[in-house]
This record gives sequence, C-alpha cells and structure tokens, in this order.
Amino acid sequence: MDLHKSRHLDGKVIVITGAAAGFGALIATRVAARGAIPVALDVDADGAGKVAAAIEADGGRALGIGLDVRDRPAFAAAAAQVISTFGRLDVLVNNAGVMPLAFLADHARAAEAWDRAIDINLKGVLHGVYAVYDHMSEHGGHIVNISSIYGNSGVAGAAVYGATKAAVATLSNALRVESQGKIKVTLVRPSGVLGTNLSGTIIDGSAAAPLAAHRIASWQEHITELREGRLPTAARDPEQTPYWTLAPNDVVDAVVHVIDQPLGVAITDLTVRATGEDYVY
Repeated sequence: MDLHKSRHLDGKVIVITGAAAGFGALIATRVAARGAIPVALDVDADGAGKVAAAIEADGGRALGIGLDVRDRPAFAAAAAQVISTFGRLDVLVNNAGVMPLAFLADHARAAEAWDRAIDINLKGVLHGVYAVYDHMSEHGGHIVNISSIYGNSGVAGAAVYGATKAAVATLSNALRVESQGKIKVTLVRPSGVLGTNLSGTIIDGSAAAPLAAHRIASWQEHITELREGRLPTAARDPEQTPYWTLAPNDVVDAVVHVIDQPLGVAITDLTVRATGEDYVY
C-alpha cells in the first residue's frame, strides 16, 4: 500500500484557483502525491501548465488551464472542460486572491487595486461556486474557500481586503446551509504567512501593523529580528509554542486535511495560526 495515498483523496479531481504559484501550486503538488488529480487554474496560463507538467513528470495526473477568475463564462467553461476530460469534478479550492492593504486615506492611489480585489477575492469565489454548483448538487462535492483572519473584524489598513474576506465567510456559511446534504463547504482562515505572493500586492506596508493591536511593539520587534536574521530559534520552530509566523506548508497541510475526509464529514470553519504570533484578531 502506498502510504502517501489516502482513500479519501485517491482519484479525486481537485480544481484549484491561483495554482501557478504559492498556496495553489503547493496544494496541487501535495494532493497529487496522495493520489488525486489536481487541475491548476491561473491567470498565468504558462505557470499553471508548468505546475501540471511537473506533477505529470513525477508520475501523477494533472491539468493546467489559463483562467482569470473574474471572467464568469470562462470559469464555467473551465469547469465543463474538467468534467469532460475526467468525467468528474470533486473539489473546488477557491484560493486565488490579492491583498492590497492600504488605509482609506490612500484611496486615490488604492481605489483601482481595491476594485480588482473585490473582483478577484469575492466575485472570483462566486464565479467558482456558479461553475460547479449544478454538477456538485447532483453528484456531491466539496467547495473550500480561502478567507483570512482579516475577515474576522474591521481592521485599520485592511478595510477593503478585510471586507472581501468577511464576505467570503458569509457566502460560505450561506452556501453550506443552502446546499446541506448535497455539497460540503469549508472556510479556511489563515493568519499571517511569509513566503507567498500576497505580500507583493500590499500597497502600504505599514497597513499590516494594526492587526497586532496592543501587541504592535512585539510585532515590530519580531519584524526587525526577522529582517536582521536574529529571529529566535523557538520563533522559527513549528514544534515550539513561540512559533511566530506560519510557513506556506502549514496552511497547505490544513487545506489538504479538510479535503482528506469522508464525503459525509465536513470541517466547516478552520482558522490556522502560529501559536506565538502577534496578530490578535
């Protein structure tokens, strides 16, 4: 028996948005290693194709499709292509997102990025739901929506980003209730994570600080230690409680875990944090 395979993942077709890099690519690679067939969707069509090609070169099955999640008809066409190719579509992971943190006073330079965030972070998730809803309602399925702890509360510097993630949480809860007994729904709320592409979409770097609230002094100290290569060993060790910030694999492990369950068992809302982090919301 291949211990890397799971009886709940083996043979499942798992569609992942934003899968040319970051969380999405890691999720695709991880589920493929455990017997699933990942479909990498990304606006970077070449990147999605390379992720799929790497999986196939390693002996798995995969597909890469270029897709802008803002394009509703294109999302529907991608889902139809998956079903036509593999005869099934078991899981959708709505992972694609941007994080244009900025204060509302920055609206003149941030408004366009915020509009794009609404289109990707919220409408992109909706387009995914539309694309798979009818198929999953008939055959069963699982929708995993990636939110954020920023969606837990209104935080200065994250008004629009937090609003999109709060909307994803509300949408997910409503979808779970409406589709109960047909589609299972999971909301995943990661905390701060280093090493993803999201940081590249931040507009004002200082807008990340308010999430630490009364722990801002500690947060600033840790940021300085990180930049200078002085972060204490315990803060870098996930086996210790002072572990300060999540690595991408920590979140990927959680996403794979919620997928790797019997179809009738749903982990509906999962927050993933580093035990020693400074974020308080």
